[in-house]
Amino acid sequence: MYGLLLTIIYLAFISLGLPDSLLGSAWPVMQGEMGVPVSFAGIVSTIISVGTIVSSLLSDRLTKKLGTGLVTAISVFMTAAALYGFGLSSSFWQLCLLAIPYGLGAGAVDAALNNYVALHYSSRHMSWLHCSWGIGASISPFIMGYALSGGLGWQSGYKIVGVLQIVLTAVLFLSLPLWQKQRDLSGGPDKSAVLTLSEIVRIKGVKFQLAAFFSYIALENTTMLWASTYLVRARGIGVETGARYASLFFIGITVGRFISGLISNRVGDRNMIRLGIGIIFVGLVAVWLPVSSDWFGLNGLIIIGLGCAPIYPSIIHSTPANFGKDRSQAIIGVQMASAYLGATTMPLVFGFLANNFHLGLFPYFLFFFAVLLLLLTEKLNRVLGDERRISSVW
Repeated sequence: MYGLLLTIIYLAFISLGLPDSLLGSAWPVMQGEMGVPVSFAGIVSTIISVGTIVSSLLSDRLTKKLGTGLVTAISVFMTAAALYGFGLSSSFWQLCLLAIPYGLGAGAVDAALNNYVALHYSSRHMSWLHCSWGIGASISPFIMGYALSGGLGWQSGYKIVGVLQIVLTAVLFLSLPLWQKQRDLSGGPDKSAVLTLSEIVRIKGVKFQLAAFFSYIALENTTMLWASTYLVRARGIGVETGARYASLFFIGITVGRFISGLISNRVGDRNMIRLGIGIIFVGLVAVWLPVSSDWFGLNGLIIIGLGCAPIYPSIIHSTPANFGKDRSQAIIGVQMASAYLGATTMPLVFGFLANNFHLGLFPYFLFFFAVLLLLLTEKLNRVLGDERRISSVW
């Protein structure tokens, strides 16, 4: 049962990644067909992220009432329906409407699954499960690139991914007895008190972790959403090629998380975060270099992906150890909300900068958040270190 449930969780993480890179890879074509400014991608992304913030904040209550398995199945179903709806859309307002269930489905499952894995599995599995997310995020740009280059249109790309999500939804609903059996073996439903937002943010160190998550997702999501447009508009690469090469970022994340799983148990969560940030800086330099060759920019995206790889799973996995297992679901839910707040606001901010100034600001924008992430995580380490030293004295 343990092995089968773990396989299902891997499939669920793939389903989380499938839709995340579609909008960025298809937007250069979508915005032209719909006759809207390039910055409007940020509006769709914002609506999705607002939904994820709402459902992430409710995840502690929902998971304790329904269980991780049912929350996961319902959430993936909502996302699948929204994605297939994207494939039937022909106007911008329809995308905005469908972005609501898309976002609501994404937030709760993200928080519930991440906490479940942080509590029940090692750092190695956390990395490899998020590698599965990267597989999903890497596959979908190729699907979209195939649809665009084959003359099928971006709508077909969304329909294909929507059908894949529907299949995964069926698997998740069929697996519900396994989740219930595991829940019973763990002592039944979690009856601990639901923490309020004000109680969570007063926990020592949580504010720095929330801000660090905000910074990381701001960097990752801006790269994910704008890399293709940057390659096409600022580097002069073809639309189909840009859609395909945008997947290099996700390939970097995927490969990096597989490698991270091999070393994370020995290196530790904190050092994995430091290593990741250092690699991001190398990738940003490659993307920034003002050379005529596309080699540096394209490979820079892979390096940025490699750097991003260990950061998200390491921060999540460290949450129960940093703040206690009894509070981890509530804190991870708010972490997800903080992360998606970064995803909500920062791609929109960059869209404004790109529309009113120049897309060439892309690497500078990412560099700012890489520096901020480094400062916040090191401050968190110092705060938690001081707290543990005080506790050991008493």
